[in-house]
Formats: sequence, C-alpha cells, structure tokens
Amino acid sequence: MYVSKSEFNIVSEIGHILNYSLRKPQMSLEKAMLIVSNDIDVGSPALGIINKGKRDRDVNLHLDEYYVGKVEEFTIPMIVETFDTFGIPMTLAVRGQLAEVGGPVMDVLLASQVKHDIGSHGYTHRMFTELAHEEAENELRMISEKMKEYGITPRTFVFPRNCVAHLDLLEKYKYTCYRGHGNVVKDRMYIERCGRLYNVHPSICINQDSHPQMILKLLNIAIEKKLPLHIWFHFWNFGENKEAVSKTIKKLFLPFLQYAKKKQQNGQLTFETMLSAAQKVALPRSHP
Repeated sequence: MYVSKSEFNIVSEIGHILNYSLRKPQMSLEKAMLIVSNDIDVGSPALGIINKGKRDRDVNLHLDEYYVGKVEEFTIPMIVETFDTFGIPMTLAVRGQLAEVGGPVMDVLLASQVKHDIGSHGYTHRMFTELAHEEAENELRMISEKMKEYGITPRTFVFPRNCVAHLDLLEKYKYTCYRGHGNVVKDRMYIERCGRLYNVHPSICINQDSHPQMILKLLNIAIEKKLPLHIWFHFWNFGENKEAVSKTIKKLFLPFLQYAKKKQQNGQLTFETMLSAAQKVALPRSHP
C-alpha cells in the first residue's frame, strides 16, 4: 500500500504528540525552550562540481550533490531571513567544505544581525560511523582550519546522517554539544550530559509536508511541561524552487513563528540555539 509523504507525516506527528503527552519528563526547566537546528548538507552547487559526484550518496541516496547545493543556495537565505525577521536564532550546522568555495550562503550567515550558532556538519559529509579515528580527526582538524578563515569557531556538532561516533574527538576539539540520533521512538524533549558534552536531543524533524497545527501542539506540550522542543530540518526539504519554498514559509513557518513569538513575549518560552541551551543547562540554578 502506497503511503504519501503527507500521510506519513501525520502518523509521525501524532506519534510524537502521544509520546510527549504521556511520557514522564526527563528534566525540568524554569521555562520552555524552542531550539531550531538545521543541516547545511552542501550549500553550493560548486561542491557538486568539485567533488565530481563522489559525495552524492553521502549526502542523499536519491539526489545528487549538485542539485542539493543548488536548492540550498536559494532556500537558506529565504528561511534565514524569515527567522531574522522574528529575531529568532538557529543553529546552522555548516558542512566545512563549503568554506572552500564560499558564496551566497556563507555571506548570508555572516551578515545576519541575529546571533545564530554556526556549528559544524562534518567536512565532507561522510558518516562518522564509517570513519577510522584518524579520518574523523582529520575532518575535525580541517573544519577548525577552514572555519577559522571566516572568524568562526564551531562549538556545536551535527553528525552527517545523524550517525553519532568519535565523541572523544569532539571533546578534544572543544565542542560543547551535539545532536543525537532520533526518530519517532528515540526523539526526546531532553538535554543530556555525556562526559564533557551535551546531547541536545532532537524532538522532531520537519519538512514541507509538516502540518502547522501539529507542530504548534508540540510547542504547547513543551510550554506546559517546561521542556526543550528541538525542531530540526534539511533546507532542501521545503521545495524545488523559490515559489514552492515561499509557499512553505507562509504555510508552515510564519504561523508557527508568530505563535512562538507571542509565547516568548508572554514569558512562557525562550529562544535558544543548541549551544545556548547546553550552556544554560550547564549553569547551576540560583535559588532565592
């Protein structure tokens, strides 16, 4: 039986709502947090040309790297501008190799007046679970060197394909936090300390077929229980052209961000990046 993406999303979102409604909270905050992170898998079609297709399957099993980079190049500025309008920061996990070619995406990230958390998404987007220790360290070293050219020292790591490995190396390169692996069963509203690192658990992944009312229900659960809601996405999942992306922004992002902004102004919610959320959790609470 064929199941459409929209139908799959509804089932997944209902599962998340039931899970968070019934599950006993694993932490308690002074007020709810909204955390938004996203993966910049390519960022420029130039990388597809440079890599000659060698990284295609590391990025996507069905789309080539050139196509993903092309879509991201016009989608990222549109979505970043939308979040900037509301003054809402995000964690933007940049593939290190993008620093080799630069371009519009890097320009947008650096020009934003909002204090976004520019993190790392690997250097070549190879899965860390398939890398030897030396290979993983080489990726982290190259990330540090290239991002430094832009004045960026990443402290947040989002593993390519969400395949978590080599946490000891993240500690060595002084990362603060990472996003763990999640799905409808493993997703959480929870930040967990792992050694000297913090796993800012993903709560739900969204795309152009996500339903605004379902996502709002998840935010309300987080607000009611004073928990972190960590939404994440891929930029290439919101439409194949500017018109489609603009439609998704109006349908999905605008009503959600408008609602979240009201809750923040009412003192029920804070806007955090992965890094700022981890730093807040790390601080001891003051008691009156």
